[in-house]
Order: sequence, then structure tokens, then C-alpha cells
Amino acid sequence: MTTRRVRRRTCRDKGKGKEVVEEGRAVEAGSSPPRDWVPAGDGDGGGEAVAGEAVDWTLLPDDTVLQLFGRLSYRDRASLGATCQMWRGLGSSPCLWSTLDLRAHRCDAEVASSLASRCGGLQRLRLRGHEAAVAVASALGARDLREVVAEGCRGLTDATLAVLAARHEALESLQIGPDPLERISSDALRHVALCCSRLRRLHLSGLREADSDAIGALARYCPLLEDVALLDCGTVDEAALGDIHSLRFLSIAGCYNVKWATASASWAQLPLLVAVDVSRTDVSPNAVARLISHSKTLELICALNCKFVEEEQTHSPTAFSNSKGKLVLTITCPIFKSLASLFPGKDVEEHGVFNECNWRNKRKILGVMMNWLEWILSQSLLRIAECNPYGMDDFWLQQGTSMLLSLVKSSQEDVQERAATTIATFVVIDDETANVDAARSEAVMRDGGIPLLLDLARCSRVSAQSEAAKAIANLSVNANVAKVVADEGGIAIFTNLAKSTNRLVAEEAAGGLWNLSVGEEHKAAIAAAGGIKALVDLIFRWPAGTDGVLERAAGALANLAADDKCSLEVAKAGGVHALVTLARSCKLEGVLEQAARALANLAAHGDNNNNNAAVGQEAGALEALVQLTCSQNEGVRQEAAGALWNLSFDDRNREAIAAAGGVEALVSLAQQCLNASEGLQERAAGALWGLSVSESNSIAIGQEGGVAPLLTMAQSEVEDVHETAAGALWNLAFYSSNAHRIVEEGGVPILVHLCSSSGSKMARFMSALALAYMFDGRMDEAAIVGTSSEGSSKGVNVEGARRMALKHIETFVLTFSDPQVFSMAAASSAPAALSQVAEAVFIQEAGHLRCSGAEIGRFIAMLRNPTPVLRACAAFALLQFSIPGGRHATHHADLLQNVGAARVLRAAAAATSASIEAKVFARIVLRNLEHHQAGTST
Repeated sequence: MTTRRVRRRTCRDKGKGKEVVEEGRAVEAGSSPPRDWVPAGDGDGGGEAVAGEAVDWTLLPDDTVLQLFGRLSYRDRASLGATCQMWRGLGSSPCLWSTLDLRAHRCDAEVASSLASRCGGLQRLRLRGHEAAVAVASALGARDLREVVAEGCRGLTDATLAVLAARHEALESLQIGPDPLERISSDALRHVALCCSRLRRLHLSGLREADSDAIGALARYCPLLEDVALLDCGTVDEAALGDIHSLRFLSIAGCYNVKWATASASWAQLPLLVAVDVSRTDVSPNAVARLISHSKTLELICALNCKFVEEEQTHSPTAFSNSKGKLVLTITCPIFKSLASLFPGKDVEEHGVFNECNWRNKRKILGVMMNWLEWILSQSLLRIAECNPYGMDDFWLQQGTSMLLSLVKSSQEDVQERAATTIATFVVIDDETANVDAARSEAVMRDGGIPLLLDLARCSRVSAQSEAAKAIANLSVNANVAKVVADEGGIAIFTNLAKSTNRLVAEEAAGGLWNLSVGEEHKAAIAAAGGIKALVDLIFRWPAGTDGVLERAAGALANLAADDKCSLEVAKAGGVHALVTLARSCKLEGVLEQAARALANLAAHGDNNNNNAAVGQEAGALEALVQLTCSQNEGVRQEAAGALWNLSFDDRNREAIAAAGGVEALVSLAQQCLNASEGLQERAAGALWGLSVSESNSIAIGQEGGVAPLLTMAQSEVEDVHETAAGALWNLAFYSSNAHRIVEEGGVPILVHLCSSSGSKMARFMSALALAYMFDGRMDEAAIVGTSSEGSSKGVNVEGARRMALKHIETFVLTFSDPQVFSMAAASSAPAALSQVAEAVFIQEAGHLRCSGAEIGRFIAMLRNPTPVLRACAAFALLQFSIPGGRHATHHADLLQNVGAARVLRAAAAATSASIEAKVFARIVLRNLEHHQAGTST
């Protein structure tokens, strides 16, 4: 079975059920040297290294070493700097530590303290999580810090923000979002204003309130403040914003408690205001018109997903056309065309408006405004994609997709990443069922989005890698897009990213391989690129608790294991041990489900490879799968039962499963799953079918109460379920004690119904065989009533049941009979006549059934039964099992020869009391045996 998975954006902060990111430490001071470190030698560093000689890396020029350091991650940079005194000094050079991105790493007070000696000249910092913000505020000591960008800070408090502001008075830019700052009050905002007088940009999300005192403090104490974004806030004092006279750019996107008359009147008086963003609000058309007509400096209003403005524009397309050169951007307007008007006198293609080359030699404020607009659009489009409001398809297909791809090419890193996140989000219809919008995903592909995203995934920034990988992975759910991803080198990129030391990157890369591995045409390419080994290594690299990466790695391996050749590669790479380790020790349901599915697929290749035996021989594998059938999660139970079904085809596995309590566990599962999903019912019945091949297991299943739930499943309207249940009942009916139970439980009418009414030939065939076993004379009719008080109480009419069974067995056999063709075959000695009948009656799926010597012997005995119907049924069954080309035909032919079946078959073919069907079927079986003998002799 093959599955896929999609990911939407997730909060990576603690609290309210959100995902918590736990990474390795950002810096490990004093860690050991790199593995490929070469001890210093005697060279002078200026000549070429001689093969086999030690190289003294300490003699490299300082600028070369600095370039080397500059190409490393912060973590590796600090680690390499700890190797010697000279490199420690160079590794702490201010030019290497002017910016720091800690989002990919866990940052606590200890890490911040270890970084402090290097960060004296730090100016730009990016972090994730309120714990990291606490550590930076208390221990980093970067007094000259100019810019802080923080994500996932839902738990940030007033105290932490106040300390952060107090210790970094040189801050010019403070951006915290997009997760809501629910614990931040106006008091903390006032403290920021008091401490950070050089502040130019302030972007905050999800404040409960920004009152007049807090905003007034910003106006009084931050004279350089020109960019304010208060997104998705509870209440904002709109009048107070009009007192920030230095304001050029203002966004209150997502704020719904705004008095628009007051806001428009106040903001129109701002002397420097250039652009306003009111997206995702209930702004009125009158407020927009008032800003247009009264503001002398305003050039742009962004009003995406504003219901009333859009309704006005739909009703009156020219509503904002007389805007004195001011642009109003809405979902319904041609945004690219509108923005192109900002470049008068220059031929700018509509989709090139975000190309920085077009901003050069223009007014300085235009470039600043375009950068601001990119940031605003990336925020609003992501929020819109997350909410997925009704009626957005036209926007996404006509211009939204192109806009996102333009933003992916932005020079602003956070805009790039947010655009990739939005692409990953807006294509998803339902992330639980891995359903994506085909039109949207193919629009990204047609507009050249795949190469763009793959290029972003190749960059050195782990945050960009993870977001780009997530987008490509979600797009790859669409088979057409997946082909383009593979053709553009996406498999190799995902494989490389899966080797990343960053968990988020490895997780998204594993998700990409999971989705690509759905396509049969991609599996060999993944194996050739080293993807299987990378996925197995992921399982060993990340500890329990990292459910995302483990589930995706196991899911991808499960898809790959469904392919015969790839399953060998999975086993060769250590996949069996890795997956069994997960099944034994992991507690996460999603991981357990995929691990069990992977083991099921590994064991599904029968005689093609020895993976089935290998899984069974892995220590604790069968015990773990038996335990998983008792899981509270239905998906886990289903996949575990499926794995046990496949594993039970191996004789040693079958008995080991029983020894591990498999019979009891699977009977219990069958009893409990009667109202569960069809997939779980099928696998529970299938696992019992597999175990019932052996006599001891079959009898134990009957004793444990397995007959009743199988009979219930045999009444299912779903063919896969009742067919599998019929197979299990066929095996159970071989033994008299189980045959008694089937009769007592009212099983005869159920099997008769299947035999006559199922749309599955296999279900009808196996039901007929079960009935034949039950009434071929081995079951003592007196024992049916006498050995069971339950049977006596039910008053079973055994003779009536027998007559009904034989009647429907005969009807089943006759459905394969054509009187004219059979008469010609009976009268002719030409092989062609028999071949014509054999081709007409052969049930293709029956070639997968494998009978034991005892079962073949029973059918041979049935050929001597005085009841003509049973003789015809036995001959029909032996025909199915011995047809040349069947998977187990040679095995069955050998068994027939071992018991001397040819003599009995000739007698059956010549019997005057036999039906014409029995005679023809017996002759065909003789022909099959001759074909087998001819094949073995050559």
C-alpha cells in the first residue's frame, strides 16, 4: 500500500497543542576537531600538497581562513574555531558575527553565554521561540544589536520584552510574529518606546491591545519610527497612530475593532504617510475613499480580502479609479498591472514589477515602498492561504500564484521563506487526507515554480531549505508536478536535504521523498540517488519524540518497500532493523502506523525475496506487531494486522506469531473491529486466514471464538472484506471441530449466499470449497447436535443445511459450464477443445492460492465421493490449482503426483455416474499434469 502526506505551516512554539521544535544546541564550545582534521606538518603552506603528506592548515592566509569560516553555519563556525588558538581568534572576528540566525537551533541561556564573547558587534539577530528570546535578553550581551526578528514567540511575556528592549537600546527594527503575542500588554509596548529611541521599524502580531498611552509613547520617544505593523491585534487606538508624524508605512491587517471614520480622518493628516495596509479587515469603502481624497502623500492602499471594498469594486468597477495617482490593491483588481503604473516612462513587464532592477534610478522611496509591499503581501497571502476563504480560486489561478513566485525571488530572506510557506499551504485542501488542489499545484508548475523552489531548497539557509522542501513536497502529491520535480533533479535535492543535521530540513525532505515515492516511476530513481539509505539513517539519527521526521521517513520507506527491488535495498540498508526498532520502542501513533505498514510491504513479496523471513527473524519484530494489534489507534491496528497477514505466509513466522499470542490477539481484534473500517476488517480476517493454514492454529482460532466474527465479516457488502473472510472460513472448515462451529453459528446460509451472490469469483469459489469440506462426510452429523449444548439449543437442521449447501455448490459449478462447449470437449480427444474450456473457467486470482498436501489429498478423496456434486467441485478446484502458469501450479502438480492422482482422475473422467462437468474438469487436470511432467523432463 502506498500513501502520501502534506504539511501546512505549523507553529513551532510551545503551548496550545502546537509543535515544539527541539534542536541540537547552536554551539558546542570546546567540541572536538572536525573528523578530517590533519595534524600540522612541515610544509610552508605555499606550495602544492603532496599526496600522503600532512597539511598544516594553520599556515593558510587569514583572509582565506575567514572565507572558509564564512561558508560555514554558525554552529560549525564556532566548533571549528575551537580547534586551535589562532583559529579561535579568527573565528571570533566581528565580520563573521555581524548577523546571527538561531532559528534552526535550540538557544538557551548556556548557548547564549557561549556566544556572548563573539557577539560584541552583532547587529542583526533572528531567533525562534520565547525561550530563545529570554536567553538573548538575559545572556547574549549584544549591546549594539540593531535588528531582532523573532518567530514562534507565543509565550513571550511583558518582562522578557522589557528586558530585551532595555539591554538593546540601539535597536532600530523589532519584528515579532506571526504567532500571536497574547501575553504582551500595552505596558511592554510603552517600555519598548522608552528604551529604543532609535526605533525605525516595529512589527508585532496578535497583541490583545495597543492603547493610546502605548502608541503615544511611540510617537513621543521614537522620532525615527517610520514603519509600524500591528497585525491581527485585538484593539488598536487608531487615533493615536495619527500622532506618529514620522510614519511612512502602516499596517493593521487582520484587526477588526477599528473605528474607520476616526482612522481615515486621523491617518490622512500624517505628513509622510506613503502606504497603508488594511488587508483582511472590515474597512469600509468610504474610509478608503477618504484616505485617497484627503491624504497628500499617500501613494498606495493595500486592501486584500476586504469584503466590503471588494463588494463595492464589483458593484462599481470605477469606485476607486479617480484616485489622484493613488493605487488601491484588492483581490479583484489586476495587481501586477496596477503596480506597473508606478514606473512611468519605463517599459516594465507586469510580472517584473518586483524585480529590483526596475527600482533603480527611481525615487528612493519607491524602492523602500516596494520592499515594504513585498513584506506586506507575503504576510497577507499566507494568512489568506491558511484561512482558505471561499471564492479565492480565481485570484490564486489568475494572479496569486504568479505573485507568490515573484516573492520567492525577493532579495528579502523572510519574504522568500514566507512565500514558499504560502505555496505549501494554499495548494492543500485537506492535510489529513493528503488532498491537494490540482489546478493550483499545476499553476505553480506552469509558471515555472518548481525550478525556483528547488533553487531555494539548494541555498545555505536551513529555514529556506525547510520551507522550500515543504512546498515541493506538497506540490508533489500531484502526479504531474511530481514528474517535473523528478525531472528537475528534485530527488537528488531531497536526498541531500534528508542528510541535514537540522531536524526541520530533514523532516521536510523525508516528506518530499514520501510523496515522490508514491509514483512507481520514481522509486528506482530514489534508490539510485541514495534516498533509501538516507531515510534509514534518519530513523537512527533522531531520537524518539521527533514524530515528524520519523513518521515521514517510515512512510517513505513503506512506499518504497512496496517495490520488489527497492524492498531489497531497504533491507540491505538496515531498514528491517530500523523499522522494527520503531515498532518496538516508539510511542507515537503516526510513527507506529507507518513502521508497521513498511514491515507489511517488506513482507509482501512472497518468494521473490527473503524479506518475509528476514522480518520474522529480527528480534522482537513479531511480538511488537502482535502488541500493536491492541493499539488504541485504528490505523496502527490495521497496519499491524496487515503485516502479520503477510508474514504468516512463511511457515516459521506463522508458528512464531502464534507463539507470541497472535491467535488470541487477532481473534480479539476481529471481534472488536466489526464496526470499524473496511481496511481493518479485511486485514484482521486476512491475518486469521494466514495463521489458519496450520492445524494447531486453525483449531485454536475456532476455540478462541474466531468463527463468529469471520461469519459476520463474510456478510459485508465490501468484496475485499467478505472475500478474505471466506478464505479464512475455507481454511477453518477443513477441520471437523471448526466445521461444527460454522454450522452451529448459522454459517451455512451465509456461505451459501456468498457462493451464489458475491461479485467476486474468488469469494464464491472459496465459499463453495468451504461448504464442500463441511459436507463431504468427514463431519459426523450426530456430533453436531451431541457435542455442543449450544448447537442443540439452536436446533440446527443438519440435513437441510447439507441439501442447501450441495444445491448451491452445484449451481456455482454450473455457472462455469456451457453445454455445447462441454459436449464438444467430452466427445473430442483434441487438446484444443480442453484448452478452450480451461481458459473459459480459469479464475485468475485462484492461481495465488497454495494448498497443502492434506488439502490436495482431500480433494482427491472427494473425487471418489458418492455425491456427484462434490466430485465435480473437487475436479473444478484441482483444475484451478494446476493450471500451467499459476503461481503455485508446479507445487500442486508435485503433490498430485505424490498421491498418485492420475489413476483417480482417469477413473473420475470415465465414471458413468459423473456429470459432464466433472469428467471434463478431470481430463483437464490430467492434461495439466502431463504438461508439468513434460516441463520437468526437459
